[in-house]
Amino acid sequence: MAILAILGLVLRILLQTYVFILWARFVLDWVRVLNPRFRPRGVWLAVVEAVYTVTDPPIRMFRKILPPIRLGAVALDLGWMLTMLSCWILIAILP
Repeated sequence: MAILAILGLVLRILLQTYVFILWARFVLDWVRVLNPRFRPRGVWLAVVEAVYTVTDPPIRMFRKILPPIRLGAVALDLGWMLTMLSCWILIAILP
């Protein structure tokens, strides 16, 4: 039983870290929207690349399932929200 508790704790910590990385992705996306000339250099380039590399696969998977919703001239992308919601649900059901 202790092994399952430890495994649950490790998974919870990993998911909470992933949620933090998803928030970093959210901020980076808005920085790119508000400042299209934003080009990270040096250490920031490595950090930004790591954030996008880790978060892209699940977001793309949800985009394939539910493509962005067109609202006039704007498209509402639900990939990030569904990924975040999935993480929260998994965190809630872990012991």
